[in-house]
Amino acid sequence: MADDLMDRIQNLMGDMDCPKHFVCAESGFENLCRAADIGLTYHLACLEDDPASCTFSVSISGSDFCECPLRIYIAKNVTT
Repeated sequence: MADDLMDRIQNLMGDMDCPKHFVCAESGFENLCRAADIGLTYHLACLEDDPASCTFSVSISGSDFCECPLRIYIAKNVTT
């Protein structure tokens, strides 16, 4: 992963309190919650089986969205 991406990820992590203890980063971003970029700036579509169990999930008009800044950054900037 490029140094500038890792710097931004580290900055995001430093500004967050993650209830999942950054398992995504600790796994080298292999263990990510299921989400999809649907073109929104500050949200991803949450594809988890139980979105209500995540503190970063919000339900809007019957659809579930992810508001995790780190997950959003990864979805929009890191290709696998």
